[in-house]
Amino acid sequence: MPTQTATFAAGCFWGVEAAFRKAKGVIEVTSGYAGGFVQKPAYEQVCTGRTGHAEAVQIEFDPQKVSYEELLLVFWDMHEPTQLNRQGPDIGTQYRSAVFYHSEAQRKAAEKSKEEVQKKHRGKIVTEIVPAKEFWRAEEYHQRYLEKHNAVC
Repeated sequence: MPTQTATFAAGCFWGVEAAFRKAKGVIEVTSGYAGGFVQKPAYEQVCTGRTGHAEAVQIEFDPQKVSYEELLLVFWDMHEPTQLNRQGPDIGTQYRSAVFYHSEAQRKAAEKSKEEVQKKHRGKIVTEIVPAKEFWRAEEYHQRYLEKHNAVC
């Protein structure tokens, strides 16, 4: 069976990338920009909040080793989905919570998962569930950032 793609935004992509790299069945995780309207955005542009992009990760995974539903659980557990346009100290639309789905099956799984997770939260989950469009790979210095700098996010 071929690999599949998943795309998520959950705040600063450094920590999101590191968390997904630890998940079984994940082959590759790429930090980048999704959900915007500017072609080939640069980090400095995305940081202004004016490109429409979220810092996101695109994941290549083996569906025989990890299901999309399991990746959704990792996603929900790694951030606070009730915070609108922020995660911790990072504020702005570029830090929003989003699931960018690549198929109707992913959309349905994300919606169902969101409903289940909502039962565990007092506040309303504000995570967007929207179709994946163009994903732009972030600059090389953002790839495996925490690993390269022996840091935590």
